[in-house]
Amino acid sequence: MLNSFIIVLREGFESFLLVAVILTYLRKAGQKWLTPAVYVAIVLALAVSAGLGYLLKNGVDDAVLVGLFGNSLGGYASQFFANEALREAVLGVVAILMVGTLVVHMWRTGPKLQEQMRNRLGEMSSRSSRLAALAGVFLFTFLMITREGMETALLLLQVRESQMVSGALLGLLAATAFAWAWARFGHLINLKKFFRVTSIFLLLFMLQVAIYSFHEFSEAGVLPNSEMLHEATEKFSPDGLYGKWFSPLMVSICGLWLVGSWIAERLKTSRQESMRLRQV
Repeated sequence: MLNSFIIVLREGFESFLLVAVILTYLRKAGQKWLTPAVYVAIVLALAVSAGLGYLLKNGVDDAVLVGLFGNSLGGYASQFFANEALREAVLGVVAILMVGTLVVHMWRTGPKLQEQMRNRLGEMSSRSSRLAALAGVFLFTFLMITREGMETALLLLQVRESQMVSGALLGLLAATAFAWAWARFGHLINLKKFFRVTSIFLLLFMLQVAIYSFHEFSEAGVLPNSEMLHEATEKFSPDGLYGKWFSPLMVSICGLWLVGSWIAERLKTSRQESMRLRQV
């Protein structure tokens, strides 16, 4: 429950901020007539993300796979979806690559992200053709929200908790409340610190997913000495002797980071105040 709560809280709040930036820019730029394209893009992006999550979780009918990819590729795809351990292991690797690279990218470009979004929106909304402007804003919003939705779907597929749905719903409510608080009391919320600590959580969660994916690859029998590796990693699975303590450990590390960050800021402020008094 805790993992799904934090995942949806972060991804939901990030999505709210993306939409807020888009709508705010269009309003200030005098392009409010483009806002319907934003809302339509959000609905379709959420539908596509939910559909992708459902297909990845439940698989695809063999006839559909054969129709899409032909007899040969469709057969391989059918075997992939039928092998639950292999499917979960591959999806875990995809989640690690996608989320890990995105977190690092956000650390590097986060401070300039809002400016880059506004520049891109300016290019889209200033096109001479109304149809081209609508299509540009729609595609921009659709791609941004779909990326967040697909990331959330891949992450939630890696959560092995009986109360995953409850945690996700609570996370969505918390993200909504957080977005409302940001809109009303934005100066009181340190967004940089929020995204930094949740990024640390996601990277730690990716470490857990990596261990679980290795465990699933061994269960699927695709690794040398798979039986021995599967037994050796059983204790580190989500329900294993050590694996069940990973979630509290992740939250504790994030909490310690927040405390350490607060202490560092207090010490920095104290030093600056001391220097100011000496100069006086």
